[in-house]
Amino acid sequence: MANFSSWRIYGEWVLSQLLLRIVEILLPIFAIVAAGFFYARKHRPEMAVANRLNMDVFLPALIFGTLAGKSLVLPDYGSLALAGLFVILLPGLLAWPAARLLGMQPKTFVPPMMFNNSGNIGLPLALLAWGEKAMPVAMVLFLVSNLLHFSLGARLLDPKASLSTVWRIPVVMAAMAGVVVGLLQLNIWPPVLTAIKLMGNISVPLLLFALGVRLTDVSLTGWKVSAFAAVFRPLSGMAAAWCAIALLGLSGLEAAILLVFGSLPPAVLNFLFAERYQQEPETVASIVLLGNLAALVTLPLSLALVLE
Repeated sequence: MANFSSWRIYGEWVLSQLLLRIVEILLPIFAIVAAGFFYARKHRPEMAVANRLNMDVFLPALIFGTLAGKSLVLPDYGSLALAGLFVILLPGLLAWPAARLLGMQPKTFVPPMMFNNSGNIGLPLALLAWGEKAMPVAMVLFLVSNLLHFSLGARLLDPKASLSTVWRIPVVMAAMAGVVVGLLQLNIWPPVLTAIKLMGNISVPLLLFALGVRLTDVSLTGWKVSAFAAVFRPLSGMAAAWCAIALLGLSGLEAAILLVFGSLPPAVLNFLFAERYQQEPETVASIVLLGNLAALVTLPLSLALVLE
């Protein structure tokens, strides 16, 4: 009996430590999102310039600084990139018949189920959970997601959308430049690399703050579909991640981050695309909002599965 009691106390201590670590990881993320949300409710800031600066300057600086600051071996990330592709495409394939069953246009429902918040939430989550060593892994998944979103995602909404502009997106250009520097093991003068990394440090909190601001502009129109999507997105994503890990033999940090990547909520970019192509933007906005609110529950669960 005493032995059982000791194991119970130990189990409770382990659980409390795990919960504490999850709170320590997620609290800074949701605190900054909440700051953006409540600030925007009162002051209604115009974020267009800040968001453009982030996408054109600060986020590319973060990507380049991370990739250029370490020696790269492309085969090391080949399986991870393929796994990321799988985790994006499989939920989309599953979402297509689900949209039909819900009586929705697939073009409305499928993209938010495919493209997750790998930037606003994925990057800071990886950094807080595993530190700097996780950033190259998180960025590979972020880049795969963005390349697909600006190519396949645009084509899903408009078959005539041009793909030639993908390679001119600053984050893609920064990634290619960073990969070249990393592969060739070129040494960038430390003060210059430090300046680039300092600019990159602006990107993550600004991404989170901007997400909070954006969430003030959406509503819960058609909340039943949105509630279904809030469950479908992380479940299908994590199922795809498990399959990819088994098929490609991923392990350790890559497997852990891939599972969390699969559980991320829909990207805010889905709403911007729906607005641009006039594909039921109010419905997509509702899916994005409720999906990100549901992340308060789904992300702790996914972290509990992967944290040691």
